[in-house]
Amino acid sequence: MASVKTPSLQDGLDQAGSAVKLLWKPNTPSVANPVVPPEYSGWRAEQRSWEEGTALFNLCHQMCDLVVEGPDALRLLSDVSANNYEKFAVGQAKQLVAVTHEGYLIQDAIMFRLGEQRFNLAGLGGAHKWVMYHAKRGNYDVQLTFDPASDHREGNPLFFRYQIQGPTAMGLLNRLFDNKLDDIKFMRFRELSVAGRPVSVLRHGMAGQIGFEFFGDWENEETFRQTVLEAGKEFGLIQVGGLAYYTTAADSGWVPIPIPGIYTDPALEDYRRYVGLYSLEGQFPLQGSFYSPDIRDYYCSPFEMGYGRSVSFNHEFIGREALLKAKDAAARTKVTLVWNADDVKRVFGADHGFLMHMTFDRVEKDSEMVGLSQYSAYIDPDNTIHSLALVKKEFAQPGTEVTVIWGQHPGPAAEPGITVAFERIRAIVQPAPFNEFARTAYRVD
Repeated sequence: MASVKTPSLQDGLDQAGSAVKLLWKPNTPSVANPVVPPEYSGWRAEQRSWEEGTALFNLCHQMCDLVVEGPDALRLLSDVSANNYEKFAVGQAKQLVAVTHEGYLIQDAIMFRLGEQRFNLAGLGGAHKWVMYHAKRGNYDVQLTFDPASDHREGNPLFFRYQIQGPTAMGLLNRLFDNKLDDIKFMRFRELSVAGRPVSVLRHGMAGQIGFEFFGDWENEETFRQTVLEAGKEFGLIQVGGLAYYTTAADSGWVPIPIPGIYTDPALEDYRRYVGLYSLEGQFPLQGSFYSPDIRDYYCSPFEMGYGRSVSFNHEFIGREALLKAKDAAARTKVTLVWNADDVKRVFGADHGFLMHMTFDRVEKDSEMVGLSQYSAYIDPDNTIHSLALVKKEFAQPGTEVTVIWGQHPGPAAEPGITVAFERIRAIVQPAPFNEFARTAYRVD
């Protein structure tokens, strides 16, 4: 019996006629990972836990892992990403930045150097596919082990991954690790133990607060989790469910799913045939008050996203020439928009169901479009919505008042700029990350 060919992203684009026609899906609800419980003690209390106390984040199931090992592992990663590898030591992690030949961001991931010839990428999967594709198409002596997120895998993950963060987290962490964490620098990790089981400890987190990430072989997951929960009782540890977890990005300044710049370059047709149609790249919904028939209007560069510090031109890599041209030419920059609380109550009601939305919404100043808001979350401690946006640099000064246009554009049936029936919500531009600790102290060693 002949096998059925799985459609590729390019197949979907050919059938739809364009990337926007394929992806435009208004009113698609935002969903959390189905494996992690949505709430433990209520999303509002869980949001406050990383701002006021100690929070436990379960990242075991929403992340993909890609282990790259072999004599050419470093050469492969250097060829396909813009990072500096000259002093990349074992026990160090970096935010991998991968771009297309045209310099558009694909997706980031956290890259761990586990050994001289062994690396692991942890993230949402876009960067993983880029690395795997080039490993298979190029002349690289590497072995790849890919472990998808739990909603795309049968059985247990390869690794467990948790984070403990918050202003009071160090009391619990010092108890668990006998005060052995103080000298771990930002984005460095080392192997320690909990209840006699090995665990790697990374100084990093999703909420931009004091704390660490912990990862290890899945066989040790239950021991680690139960030990932490038992010790955490004394310190008021709160588990964070899937709903609140996805709101951390709004204040830590990370846009989780930028639209990858892979849909239009003729040179990437073979890559689009490698990527499946039923992937994030083929199914992520475009929606919101901003509509353009040209998918390029949704692309972004690493410089706009604030990843310029991770870009190094001391080696050859895919997209190098394009980034050289773009590094001083980025017209937009990433900011936080703090939405007017009265307008939020007027539009969504006092007892609203707004928690997190990944929509593309127009940002205007005096009725002129000046930016694009693309990740919004209700922040209970502030009693309003914060969003991450790319705005023209001349409107990025903190304190600038702008307007977020809220509504669902009907798509190809209407003019791209139509906003007549949409709500207008005042917002104040603030820095990204919005959280002061994340902005001023998180990366200081």
